[in-house]
Amino acid sequence: MAVLEVLNARKSFGENEVLKDISFSVDKGEVVAIIGPSGSGKSTLLRCCTILERLDAGCIRYSQDTLVETTVDGSARYADKTTMKRIRQRFGLVFQSFNLFPHLSVMDNLTEAPVHVVGVDKGAAKKKAVELLAKMGLSDKAGAYPFELSGGQQQRVAIARAMALDPEILFFDEPTSALDPELTGEILKVMRELAQEHMTMVVVTHEMSFARNVADRVIFMDKGLIVEQGDPRNVIDHPENERTKLFLQKIAEK
Repeated sequence: MAVLEVLNARKSFGENEVLKDISFSVDKGEVVAIIGPSGSGKSTLLRCCTILERLDAGCIRYSQDTLVETTVDGSARYADKTTMKRIRQRFGLVFQSFNLFPHLSVMDNLTEAPVHVVGVDKGAAKKKAVELLAKMGLSDKAGAYPFELSGGQQQRVAIARAMALDPEILFFDEPTSALDPELTGEILKVMRELAQEHMTMVVVTHEMSFARNVADRVIFMDKGLIVEQGDPRNVIDHPENERTKLFLQKIAEK
């Protein structure tokens, strides 16, 4: 069963068409890695899926809920506020720059949305946060503030925060790009463990080893299009499209 469906998605910024008729779906428990050069539309696609940007046309569905659909005149029509609120609880998003609230402790970062946005009981939200911090190996950091944490610790807190509402799907937008190699390993280990637990994930990444060894499917994007997709070992080790081959060759040379 598809947790996420994207159909014929289009998005432009002025004259620049960033997404050109993008369609894909993500099944429950599936890990999809999205790769491609800078400017290919990867992050914009995630931002549209998570309602940080709005499509110009196309359709996005989360299970039975339709976030946006195209009207008869070709424009995008978004769902009502009640449906939008329900959809926002279906996903979590982890940014490349952590985006923690600097004035809140780690515990408050994790409980802010459940308590004040969704209305979860404060005690229940705190219990869930304690469980997530233990899962991330950060049980001793509940009272710390973001500036007291390493980059890897901040990103693990960000992952825990994204999971605080028990989302059906997690989105990661290049979650290791701001980290050095050692800290990158910390985050990839957490993500591997989530994949082993069958967490549904869409990951924009330049980590080819993660894409090859952890993802169930790889999507290669270029210039706003899905150029190639399929089994990671086929796409990464034996790409069919010349553009995919060129991109992977440049990655290998770095």
